[in-house]
Amino acid sequence: MLYHLHEMNRALLNPWVAWSGALSQALSAPDNWVARMPGMERLSAGYELFYRLGKDYEKPAFGIDRVEAHGREVAVNEQCELPTPFCRLLRFKRYSDDPMTLTQLRRDPRVLVVAPLSGHHSTLLRDTVHTLLRDHDVYVTDWIDARMVPIAHGTFSLDDYVALMRRFITHLGADSLHVMSVCQPTVPVLAAVSLMAAAEQTTPRSLILMGGPIDPRETPTQVNDLATRKRFSWFETNVIFAVPPNYPGSGRHVYPGFLQHAGFVAMNPSRHFEAHWDFYQNLIRGDLEDAAAHRRFYDEYNAVLDMPARFYLDTIRTVFQEFALPRGQWHVEGERVAPEAIKRTALLTIEGELDDISGIGQTRAAHALCKGVPDKRRQHLEIKGAGHYGIFSGRRWREVVYPDVRRFIARFDRR
Repeated sequence: MLYHLHEMNRALLNPWVAWSGALSQALSAPDNWVARMPGMERLSAGYELFYRLGKDYEKPAFGIDRVEAHGREVAVNEQCELPTPFCRLLRFKRYSDDPMTLTQLRRDPRVLVVAPLSGHHSTLLRDTVHTLLRDHDVYVTDWIDARMVPIAHGTFSLDDYVALMRRFITHLGADSLHVMSVCQPTVPVLAAVSLMAAAEQTTPRSLILMGGPIDPRETPTQVNDLATRKRFSWFETNVIFAVPPNYPGSGRHVYPGFLQHAGFVAMNPSRHFEAHWDFYQNLIRGDLEDAAAHRRFYDEYNAVLDMPARFYLDTIRTVFQEFALPRGQWHVEGERVAPEAIKRTALLTIEGELDDISGIGQTRAAHALCKGVPDKRRQHLEIKGAGHYGIFSGRRWREVVYPDVRRFIARFDRR
């Protein structure tokens, strides 16, 4: 019922939210004489703050249409390579009318970026994708909001996630593919490659694991503590709800996005309060550049999708409560996940020194599990001063992390 009450409350507030947005625009319009009256800056800022606190945040666009590659600016076209009910495999195809540049683009390594299914949309990795496109042919997993998936498509479990990763890797051609997983998918991606290796299938050229809970027992964070303090039944009872009838996925059980967002904010409420207060003050002062930066950040941060209930609960139990992967007790469709079976795939793990989502050592634990990978085909990076997002987005990603990632991929690329 909580989801239904949330939708009812949203419907009641929508007219007021829309009215506030319209008033804010009207009172800040330079050609409106009312906007020049005393006190209008505060009134307009207050209306916009209310509007942004109450509005719906849709999935943002990647918005990558051009990138510099091989010394030239090339066009980029976002394409759906392979659609599935719960995830689209996207390709960011690069184009050039220069024959030499086109030949170089075709020779670039192929990279599959596995975005997390843990709240935010795959567009959170926009900077990751944009940077990789300089030197790589990039594909991305684009997860679909579970409330938009009709219940006729069935459930989506952690085992289904692993199977889907195997499907995507096989579709793209494992022998010439490099796989980069960010945060949550490090676990199912490692499982997928492990099962492929155990089945003597071709595995990717390299596997790059970034800030993920391979072994959450190492340096537990607030996220890990929540999963271990609460009983499994608590999650089933308190965070799982049916999608209301006003969405295509009506009746599907999900972990709603609005609850996830509340959890994100609750981890550091003072920081978000200060950010919104600064936004209000910037609007009053007319500091439009900082106000625009606030809008860009929270347009992304506040856009949260519903997760399939089965997948979320499987993850809580298997990854964060049973620690099944590092204990060697995880079975997918009856097959044990054995990372030690991986031999030809090079392994790179990356952690942020200040990561408060996946603590230090959680990702590096993959090296102890992948015993079959020779030492000369493995590497670990610990990024000083970087938090969770800093290892795949922002200045540190572009200037510190990416150069090592590019060299690692080039080193093990067959072509």
